[in-house]
Order: sequence, then structure tokens, then C-alpha cells
Amino acid sequence: MGTLGMILAVVGGIGCLIFNIQLLILAFKKSIGWGLASLLLGIPLIIFIAQNWAACKTPFLRFLACFAVAMVGYALIAWGVVSGAMAPAAP
Repeated sequence: MGTLGMILAVVGGIGCLIFNIQLLILAFKKSIGWGLASLLLGIPLIIFIAQNWAACKTPFLRFLACFAVAMVGYALIAWGVVSGAMAPAAP
């Protein structure tokens, strides 16, 4: 379980990074202020996505899908750690 979880977490994390960069590119295309605020603060990116939903819809939904995959991966890693710790010791 731990190996599958690690693969899912890494793939989901890379996907999140890629789609977050795409959202930042859209913010920088709108204006340098939106781009810098989104890059440095984070919350303006959410506001930017809400205001420009038509342009940001696809990368944002893909980001959420990758985030869900990463969370499933982290849950599988935790499951593997807990089940390994509960396994009986070999005599």
C-alpha cells in the first residue's frame, strides 16, 4: 500500500504544481499585479479564479483532481504505516 500511495502522491503533487503554474501564467497575462499578488500571497489567486472563471475553469478543475489524487496517495501511505506498525512481530 505504501508504494502505491507514494506513486499517487508524487503524480498528484506534480500535477498540482503544473496546473498551479498554469493558473499563475493566466494571472500574469491579466496584469503583473495579479501575477505577483497570486505568486506571493496565494489568496488573490482564488479571487482571480473567481473573477475569471471562464479562462481558469479547466486548469483549476484539473488542479483539484490532482489534489484529490495526492490526498488519496497520502491516505494510502498513512494506511501502510499504521498497518505495518500493527503487524505482529516475528518470533
